[in-house]
Amino acid sequence: MNKNNFNISRASPKLLKLFCIVLIMVLILMHQSVSASSSKNLPLSVNQAAMKLVQFCVEPKTGLDDQAVATLVDYVLGPKQHKELALPKTLESTGAYYEFDMRSTLHQFMEYFYTARIPSSITRPSSLRSSLWTAPSGDTQKLPNSWKTSFPAENPIIIHGIERAANTPDLNTGVYHEYDMKRTLILLNYRGHQTVLSISKQISTSNVGKKGFILGNDSDWNYYYTEEPGSTITGLGWAKSYIYDYFSVTVFVEPSSGSIGVKTGIFQWLRAGWSGINFVKPGHILRGIKRFARDCKAIMESSRLPSSNQIVSVYQMLSNMTASELLKEYSGLKQAQRSLAIQTGKISKTEKEEKISFANTPKEQMIEELMLENLKISLGKPTVLGKQSSLLSTKSQLYISHQ
Repeated sequence: MNKNNFNISRASPKLLKLFCIVLIMVLILMHQSVSASSSKNLPLSVNQAAMKLVQFCVEPKTGLDDQAVATLVDYVLGPKQHKELALPKTLESTGAYYEFDMRSTLHQFMEYFYTARIPSSITRPSSLRSSLWTAPSGDTQKLPNSWKTSFPAENPIIIHGIERAANTPDLNTGVYHEYDMKRTLILLNYRGHQTVLSISKQISTSNVGKKGFILGNDSDWNYYYTEEPGSTITGLGWAKSYIYDYFSVTVFVEPSSGSIGVKTGIFQWLRAGWSGINFVKPGHILRGIKRFARDCKAIMESSRLPSSNQIVSVYQMLSNMTASELLKEYSGLKQAQRSLAIQTGKISKTEKEEKISFANTPKEQMIEELMLENLKISLGKPTVLGKQSSLLSTKSQLYISHQ
């Protein structure tokens, strides 16, 4: 046999590991069902405009670029052949654009999605596990309790903040991460169109990715989180993954004044993987954005959606619980999720016997996860909560009534 021929049986362990990584990534990419149109369809000025707004989010002192805002809003409102496409690679990050419509007014949408009284994870249940918007110092500000009396007529309203977020298990890898982002929210009237721009820029590399599982249908919003680093993909359980960078500009705009409808365009970039290598493809990003779009429509277009005040009442009810009462409710939820993880074959039965304490779980995270179960009940979705839960009691039904 020619000594120059490659013999895999004699390869070093490191070379075999590299070969396996390449083979697995090729298989993942081959099975991506989502395809994106070429970014050649996107005017270069649109990409530049998005990056100017990202820079404004990072450094507010640069000032808001009105032309950048106009370029993006015009693009979202304008006719186009493709409503999903790849964006030019920027800052070594992969990009994608997606557009969708939902039946809601922008005022109503803002009351649910961007106020201090309703956690972001409640309205983005398949995207965020938890989220906390903070305003520590300087140019950062808190979100308002309501937009009903402060939506802009002429001059833009600009809010800067920092968000600590934990996402849900990724559709491709089963990994979830925690990370911090700079955030900017801009409300303005653009040529008669009420418009909101939501801008995000990750501050630093995320924590190491941990294994998580989607329990059943992703649209049921049931997830199980482990503390074990790695991926749930066979052969990649050892991979220590990170989100190295993430930035996005989302445009929410009413196509016509006072209309019932919001058009949404999302420009998003992501760099994630392991060993410093970016494995993200546009199709991965599009799948994630479509999760968010599905949730927006499922929540805002539901005839069973409670008023924002009713959802806030649930927050107040949970916040007023004693520490022991809240921990009991939360522990019951986590135990039910673990049982479902066993039933669906995600974890072994031996893991059910492990004693896990949730006493160190942040109070806000407990409240957010319990609030989500309450919203699921209101929307008619199945919940893992047992009948003994106070969220299913007669008293609690007052909070989730949609009549």
